[in-house]
Amino acid sequence: MTQSVVTFRNGRIFDGTRLLDGHAIRFDDGHVATLGPEAEVPIAGLEVDLDGDILSPGYVDLQVNGGDGVMFNDDPSVDTLRRIASAHRRLGTTSLLPTLITDSPGRTNAAIAAAQAAINAGVPGIVGLHLEGPHLSIARKGAHDGDLIRPMTAGDLDSLLAAAAALPVLKVTIAPENVSLAQVEALCKAGVIVSLGHTDADFDTCCRYIDAGAQCVTHLFNAMSQLGNREPGLVGATLANGTVSCGLIADAIHVHPEVMRVTWAAKKGPGRVFLVSDAMAVAGSALTEFELGGRRIQRNNGRLTLADGTLAGADLDLTTAIRTIVNRVGVPVADALQAATSVPAAIIGRPVRLHGLSETIRIAADLSGIVPLHEDAPDDAFGHRQSAL
Repeated sequence: MTQSVVTFRNGRIFDGTRLLDGHAIRFDDGHVATLGPEAEVPIAGLEVDLDGDILSPGYVDLQVNGGDGVMFNDDPSVDTLRRIASAHRRLGTTSLLPTLITDSPGRTNAAIAAAQAAINAGVPGIVGLHLEGPHLSIARKGAHDGDLIRPMTAGDLDSLLAAAAALPVLKVTIAPENVSLAQVEALCKAGVIVSLGHTDADFDTCCRYIDAGAQCVTHLFNAMSQLGNREPGLVGATLANGTVSCGLIADAIHVHPEVMRVTWAAKKGPGRVFLVSDAMAVAGSALTEFELGGRRIQRNNGRLTLADGTLAGADLDLTTAIRTIVNRVGVPVADALQAATSVPAAIIGRPVRLHGLSETIRIAADLSGIVPLHEDAPDDAFGHRQSAL
């Protein structure tokens, strides 16, 4: 969209916190000039009728493993990150953490270098890095390669501290089984976002790691100790502790809608639930299968599985996640939008608000997908209409 002045009206405007009805917004040279009741916003330049659609800041996704047919693990390079970010931009995500699943030390170092190079090169959408492993629990490894899971060494810690100094955002998923409290404290002191996940640790242990500075939980309910009647596990520690926020894969496959409903009601604040795609190579593509570390993963009816049926990431975009928690869980639309924008953005220190046209998206009124911001510009940066996967 090249017009210097654009006015959007006749829709709903989400400003990062509130969903505003009866409002219009005008962008001058790509930046917000006026936002207010329609009668108070003079129309200038190109007028775009939203026809009831939602104009929103782009999504912020803290767990993206791949897209456009490629996985970050297979080729941790700037070119791979560019492809992944472009695919997710077409699905509405304007800021993401590329996520490296448990891998070798060499591949981990390559991922750190690639993320740093992509950010230095200004690759749109890449805002940091998420290392999901390799310091996890074998008992809760999920689709991670157990042969590569290992304890965190002093050398590993030094590498992570150096990465934290070089990257604007570094998130690391760890399990207490393979990382000490002292190591967590050192990571948190250096600004690393420590997230608990892929762990069988008990409630008391998880609470100690939260007290040490862990501030997130990775894909709540999946690959972790569950909420039991005598042992609350990591799930219970997450719900009961207001200092942690938790990612949720809201595809109604990884977590049942009724469990999500209880979670939304039970989560103690100020920590919040936020949405993640946990997207794999199939995102933004028509692929029916792909490989992860030499293992074939099949795509079937919205489900990604290894040969033994183990879930391996998600076939999900964040508009679909929003639609799921609105229509099947009963979360208000504004809260659902926050869970995909301002909540994860706050975790990584990037406040979300409507300010630039380049990071603004148009969501179909029925939450069926992303719509081009201007129908007369089908090849612009906002892409074609993207339906739910």
